[in-house]
Amino acid sequence: MSTRNRGGQQGIQSIEVGAKLLGVLVEHGAAMMLRDLAAAAGMAPAKAHRYLVSFIRTGMAERLPGSGQYDLGPFALRLGLASLSRVDAVRVAAPVLAELRDEVGETTALAVWGNHGATVVRWEEAQRPVTVNLRTGGVLPLLTSATGRIFAAFLPAAQTRSLVAKELTAAARNPQATGPRSHKQAQTLFAEIRRRRMSRVHGDLIPGVAALSVPVFDSSARLSLVITALGHAGHFDSRWSGPVACALRAAASRLSQRLGASKE
Repeated sequence: MSTRNRGGQQGIQSIEVGAKLLGVLVEHGAAMMLRDLAAAAGMAPAKAHRYLVSFIRTGMAERLPGSGQYDLGPFALRLGLASLSRVDAVRVAAPVLAELRDEVGETTALAVWGNHGATVVRWEEAQRPVTVNLRTGGVLPLLTSATGRIFAAFLPAAQTRSLVAKELTAAARNPQATGPRSHKQAQTLFAEIRRRRMSRVHGDLIPGVAALSVPVFDSSARLSLVITALGHAGHFDSRWSGPVACALRAAASRLSQRLGASKE
């Protein structure tokens, strides 16, 4: 069945109806059971299931083994990443990321704030690659990754509060957890990061891997991107005033200025 909007343009109603399910998954930020997904989209479970079958076939959705919950699929991820890559800030940053890798001789990464949190959108691997199970499209934790800590420190607290609370709860239950273990510790860490305008981890997220991250701001002084350099802890120079840190700060400053931010 087709529909017409006020401008007289013809559309396909079934696509518009089915898109509500994808919209619910995006807004919810996690996998959902069929009954909950259908209810949130305002449709009967049987009807929602028919749409989900087609979405699974096209890669827009997936059904998680074991739990039977539904989530966004691989093609939806590709669409999201393609959209993010078309943002001017990401395009402007891409060559800078490669130049930074060549300058410091370490792997570099670029992240933005996506629907699920701190999301890696570009990755430039050095000649001595870092063995990590994370690549483009991966979402990083806010408390134990250098990238995530920048987002947690510089974004409005309302945007990160639920994720920070979730990670703190998980850390409290895990005696082996690294990073802050209480709200007070987290806020102290974020204040220090804002003061330095840089974050650092040394095996907090991945044993044997160290990283430094810096913020990139836009013309409204809002956090736009995060640039990270990482490498094996044994040879990675993670000093606050070392050559890697200085190169990161310089790259972030250049990018911020190109995005319209005022000089510091």
